[in-house]
Amino acid sequence: MSHDQLAVAADVAVGTVYRRFPDKDSLLEALFADEIDQVVCIAQASLEVADPWKALVGFVTRSLELQAGNRGLKEFLMHNVTSDSMSDCRARIIPVIDQIVARAHRANVIRSGITSYDLGMIPLMVGPVMDGCRAVQPDLWRRSLDIVLEGLRSCPDRDQLPEAQLDADEFLEVMRCAHTASGRQAAPAKR
Repeated sequence: MSHDQLAVAADVAVGTVYRRFPDKDSLLEALFADEIDQVVCIAQASLEVADPWKALVGFVTRSLELQAGNRGLKEFLMHNVTSDSMSDCRARIIPVIDQIVARAHRANVIRSGITSYDLGMIPLMVGPVMDGCRAVQPDLWRRSLDIVLEGLRSCPDRDQLPEAQLDADEFLEVMRCAHTASGRQAAPAKR
């Protein structure tokens, strides 16, 4: 939606829209500020859950429930990963997710080597199921999520992960590439 279209929809002058939202990033940030706050609150609340596995599962599940219920949020989180607003979001949420993952490691409930960025990859795995099955079985993504989560769980027969973990820059590059592969124009990565 253009600034002109927003002005018409809001019944204000286009200059008003440009003053409040000089670029797309500032508009998106305003549109999804409450939802981003919800994701941060979900992460923080999971730290209060006594069982580290349930805390991790609860955080991932509740975050994906928000995305399943709000396609705009899902698109924003998946395809604006390098925007300033997402950089601010990551600065708020990654330390909390790091704590969730660290608790799970201390309790030996997840495989060694699992990082916060591995949790960040879960929407890339489950999101296509969420989108593709929305009209047929809208909750089928929960089955896929359960399969993915079981892959995180510590098990003596399969504790070693096959590849090196992602660092922050690599995670952003993967998200940018996924964005490009989905047919949308990706913004250049901000480092």
